[in-house]
Amino acid sequence: MTDFSLIEGFDWDVGNADKNSKHAVNMAEAEQIFIDERLLIGADITHCGNEPRLQAMGLTADSSLLHVSFTVRNKTQLIRVISARDESRKERKIYEA
Repeated sequence: MTDFSLIEGFDWDVGNADKNSKHAVNMAEAEQIFIDERLLIGADITHCGNEPRLQAMGLTADSSLLHVSFTVRNKTQLIRVISARDESRKERKIYEA
């Protein structure tokens, strides 16, 4: 598993930044969940391909619960967000348990 103490920041480009706007989630909100004390992270075995994908569930500064799919670029120690959206009802129950 990734050592998140080594993370240096985020890797955004036009493609992955704009893709999340359809879910009404901006880059800053997606980044905010990674400082949530109750952040939940797990492997995304359904969508892993060339690099391991992870899923995170956490709270933003304005108390929105988000689900973020991401990968960590090991050479740069940057989180690359693949998608970010509001948590589903089922995901909220998991986060709040």
